[in-house]
Amino acid sequence: MKNIKIIACIMFVSAVAQGQQLQSYIAEAIKNNPEIQGFELRYNISEEKVNEANWFPNTELSAGYFISTPETRTGAQRARIGVKQMLPWFGTITAREDYASAMAETDYVALTIAKRKLMLAVAERYYELYEIQAKQLVLEENIQLLQTYERLALTSVEVGKASAVDVLRLQIRQNELQQEQELLIEYYQSVKTVFNNLRNRDANSVIKVPTEIEVPDEDSIYAKEALSLHPELLKYDKLYESIVQSESLNQRESAPMLGFGIDYIPVSERTDMNPIDNGKDIWMPMLSLSIPVFNKRYKSISRQNSLRQQDIETQKEQRLNVLESAFAEAISQRNQARIKYHTQEKNLKQAKDAEAILIKNYETGTIDFNDVLDIQELQLKFQLQQIEAVRIYFWQSAIINYLIK
Repeated sequence: MKNIKIIACIMFVSAVAQGQQLQSYIAEAIKNNPEIQGFELRYNISEEKVNEANWFPNTELSAGYFISTPETRTGAQRARIGVKQMLPWFGTITAREDYASAMAETDYVALTIAKRKLMLAVAERYYELYEIQAKQLVLEENIQLLQTYERLALTSVEVGKASAVDVLRLQIRQNELQQEQELLIEYYQSVKTVFNNLRNRDANSVIKVPTEIEVPDEDSIYAKEALSLHPELLKYDKLYESIVQSESLNQRESAPMLGFGIDYIPVSERTDMNPIDNGKDIWMPMLSLSIPVFNKRYKSISRQNSLRQQDIETQKEQRLNVLESAFAEAISQRNQARIKYHTQEKNLKQAKDAEAILIKNYETGTIDFNDVLDIQELQLKFQLQQIEAVRIYFWQSAIINYLIK
């Protein structure tokens, strides 16, 4: 019982350490990744557009000088100076700010999606690096095992219980495994570069990956209803809301604009007579109204907004179907990986038992090196498949987390 508790404790600590290491890489990638920084800048720009929305049309200033001065009862008009300010219809600025806020929220959801996709990409490469590293260790163990068998074969050749062909076959098998090792080294370097680029680090930066990961016997149960809160679907809700705000703004902009102003006209005094208000300057308050009578633009925008809302609804429905399919496939792939993992675990135990029998036979003087190679190949096959099952299991788990968390 004490040993079982110790093993369970070691497995728990290993799982926690693995999770913490991956989370630290994810946090580093989110902080340093240029693509995420670009999304953050676009979101900041969208937020600033809310401030930009609070604007009025330019104030109009006008001035004119009468070359031929018109004569009036109180004197000659010399010039005209005017100022006018147009004002949008009531609620237009608020509608403009609401539309800008809705667009900013859409960009924020896009930022959230980008972060989640980056987390998924980091997890994928992380477990890919684990797979390569674990396979390298397994190949090295098998090469050492074959070297041990080679020494046994050489001893058997000396006493006439084996042929030189058996030794050569064992050496050829070692060469094949060494080739696989070298290929994995090249593959590891390429995946390592991709992983470091996701973190925006130097391609040769050191990466710590666990040497062994256990697949649990049972998984947490997830309900697909959580998919409805996925950012990829919330994005369509935000886009729909932005169109609602766009239509509200369109209705406000299609309303008349009010204008207020004042004109000032300086008047010269008459010298030939002195009427009442002789030379009195003229101040003329102005009120104007801008009405889009012959403009079909706003009606067209309303029709476009209606069509865009329908388009977004169909896109959201289609995306939900895609996410549900991906969720079902991820659950299935993860369950298959767990089954394969535990099956290979049983196969490995039986292969070890067969190996022990062969070694026992060698002690009694009877050993078939063809059987030795067959068992070694089976054992290596089971080990590699088990490692692949671990990578697939945790990769599919990362996809599930992306979809519902």
